Parts: sequence; structure tokens; C-alpha cells
Amino acid sequence: MSAMDRSTRLPTADEIARINRTHLIDKPLRPADLLFVFGTREDDSLRADTAARLWREGLFRRSIVSGGVTPGSEQSECSIIKAAMVAAGIPADLILEEHRAMNTGENVIFSLPIIDAAIGLQNIRSVICLGNTWTARRYPMTLHRHWPGIEKMLLTVDSFTTPRALWHTDAEFRRRLLHEWDKIEPYKARGFIADWPEV
Repeated sequence: MSAMDRSTRLPTADEIARINRTHLIDKPLRPADLLFVFGTREDDSLRADTAARLWREGLFRRSIVSGGVTPGSEQSECSIIKAAMVAAGIPADLILEEHRAMNTGENVIFSLPIIDAAIGLQNIRSVICLGNTWTARRYPMTLHRHWPGIEKMLLTVDSFTTPRALWHTDAEFRRRLLHEWDKIEPYKARGFIADWPEV
């Protein structure tokens, strides 16, 4: 389905309800061993400010930021977001860096060896995933495919003024969310992601 189709089609009431129930999941947060910050080309300051709030609330001990250099930028997403996190008050030595990833799968695959070398995967029991609202549960689903034995929580952020539950009323919000929603079943079929939360 093209981007134009996604921005012009209006999902049914049943599909909206299913997306709100199964895709736009924010798990209740409790203190975690690691905050996994997925890179973004926009809202990087919002991502960093949210991470800083979680840090002040004592919700993670270490963090990793993952994201490579995207077109039009000379810095990696990781470099931009980490600098903003440090400026917001998170100690730099507590933030691990991954600078190559160009998609969510690479965020996880490239980050795991870095986490293992610095902390030891066996020492991580819980992770908070922080990323875009529209990508939603695909972050922990990707993490669950490659790192199944840990607890995963999800917190998503965006700068849309439209309330999250009304995403379908904003053309751009709808386009982005449907683009990610449409990936779920094909990615599961290809083994890129795994069911999360598990039922």
C-alpha cells in the first residue's frame, strides 16, 4: 500500500479499536535495568527530555541510544540524542552508544553486543523501550525476537497535538501509524519480530 493510500484511507471503527487496543500500548513503568532509546530523525529533544524525566524518577540505571547517520545530517541519531540527554542531566558515562543502525531491526541487532560488552546481557532483567508513538509495540516486538528472556516495557512519545486515541483524525498521524501497523503481520511472518506482549 502506498503512502498516499495510507493517508487517504479511513480505517474502520473496528480497525481503529484494534490498533488502539493492541498496537498503541504503553506498559506501566517500573524501575528497569536499561532504557533502550530508539533513534529518530525528529522530536529528538522530546525523546531526550522524556529520557531525562525517567532518569530523575529513578526508572533506569543505564541507557543505550541507537541510530545511525540519516540523509541530510552529518551526525548520527545516537550522537544528537545522547548530547541532548546529557544536556538534560543524564550522566554521559551511563549512556551507551550505537551509531550504525538504519532501522529498528538493526537498532536491536547492533546494540546487543554493545550492551553485552559494557554490562553483560545476563545482568539485564528489564528494559524500557522509548520511541515514536506510531511505531509503538514494534519496538518491544523487535527486541523480543532477539532478546526474549527479559521483561520489556514501552513508552512512546510524539509532538502531535491530536490526542493519541484520535490518531485517525489527523492525516499525517494516520499515515505514519498505518505505515507501521501494516508492517506487523508481514514482519512476524518473516521472523523479524515476535509476539509482545505475550498472552
